[in-house]
Amino acid sequence: MITKYTYPVDAVLLLGPTGVGKSPLGDALALHGLFGRICRHLDFGAELRLAVSDRERSADYSHDELNFIHGVLKQGLLLENEHFSLAEKIISLFLDRTCFNQKDLLVLNGIPRHPGQALDIARIGTIHALIILDCTAEDVHCRIRDNVGGDRTERVDDNKELIEKKLVIYRERTAPLIEHYERRGRRIFRISVSGDMTADMVYRSVSSLAAADPPVTLVAEPPQR
Repeated sequence: MITKYTYPVDAVLLLGPTGVGKSPLGDALALHGLFGRICRHLDFGAELRLAVSDRERSADYSHDELNFIHGVLKQGLLLENEHFSLAEKIISLFLDRTCFNQKDLLVLNGIPRHPGQALDIARIGTIHALIILDCTAEDVHCRIRDNVGGDRTERVDDNKELIEKKLVIYRERTAPLIEHYERRGRRIFRISVSGDMTADMVYRSVSSLAAADPPVTLVAEPPQR
C-alpha cells in the first residue's frame, strides 16, 4: 500500500468524560468535515474493542498484544508511556485502512489520554485545536443509561463501577491535557453538553465556534488578512 501522508499529520483532539458523546461527535465530523477539510475519526476505544472482537482486525495483532488489550478494556485502564508502541501501531493501521491523505484532518478520540502521551503523539500528529465536551457526572450517567449518543449498545465497560472509575481517571489524568495544550497556544473550543444533547446539536455548536475563530493552520484555504 502506498501511503499518501507523512508524519506528523494535522489533528484535532476530542476531550471529555466517558459517555459525553465524543464518538458520535467524531462520526459527525467524519461525515460533514471541519474547517473545510475531510475528517478521519480515530475512535481509539472502538479500535481496541474491534481488535479483540473482529477476526480480521485481530489478525493484525500478536497474542500478547490481544491479551493486553483485553486487560485494558476489562479494567478500564489507560495505555501508559511504555505501551505507546501499541498505540502507534493502532493509529498507523487506522490511517492506512482509511486511505488517509495529507490534506485530511485526523480527529483523535481517546488518545492521548494524559500529558505523558501528548509528547509521544506529537511524532504522529500535530494537535492544532481541542474540542472539549463538558458534562456533569449526573448527566453522564443519564446519557449512558438512555444511550443518547446511540453508541453504547453492547458495551461491556458501562457498568456503574467502571463508569465512576473512568470519571476519576478523566479528572485526574486526562483533563490536565487541556492546560498542557493551552500553554502551547492551541485553540480551545468548549461545549457544555446536557443529558439529552444529541450529536447533531453538539456538531452544530462546534461548527459555529470553529467558523467564528478557526485556526489558520487548519482551514482548507486560509482567509485573506
